[in-house]
Amino acid sequence: MNLEKIFGALDVSRETMLRLEVFEKVIRKWNPKINLVSKASLEHLWARHIADSIQIFRCTDAPSHWVDIGSGGGFPGLIVAIIAAEEAPGMRMTLIESDQRKSAFLRTSARECGVAVNVLTQRIEKAEPQQAGVLSARALADLPMLLEFSERHLDRDGVALFPKGERWKKEVDNARQRWQFNAEPVKSLTEPEAVILKIWGVARV
Repeated sequence: MNLEKIFGALDVSRETMLRLEVFEKVIRKWNPKINLVSKASLEHLWARHIADSIQIFRCTDAPSHWVDIGSGGGFPGLIVAIIAAEEAPGMRMTLIESDQRKSAFLRTSARECGVAVNVLTQRIEKAEPQQAGVLSARALADLPMLLEFSERHLDRDGVALFPKGERWKKEVDNARQRWQFNAEPVKSLTEPEAVILKIWGVARV
């Protein structure tokens, strides 16, 4: 994978790259303690996790409030916050993560990277409805469950962004049995068969 080509396509500034490098150091320090990403994927952190998260930010205009659910190791939520610090400084960023230690990691990373985030240490289905302009989640759940979360936390005119692998069409078909929604697949820059699903107009059938 040509990282230089990918990051060129993602149009990342020098200032943002410096923040991303700080974040890389923090995650490498914390990962042995709380297993934020697998040891194998840590060796490919920039391609597998960071670039993959940046392209999610590039899928839509920055809203007034972006909410990332199941934020875990900060992908894509903290990466989105790092980019927005320069490109959309007025955007509010909320990360919802039920695990106390991962929430502590997210707060520490945000502080060391110099970005503002609100971390809610709560279960997604219990958190107060967020009225997000954009809702994101990466490697969290299948699409029907993600639509449950979207119904709770997404603003009526908002957009959900969910990266999905090669079986994404099957997930969409399964979800349509219970949900009505618009879906636009955006081809992934980092995985040939993967897409980022842009979803809006979510309603129960």
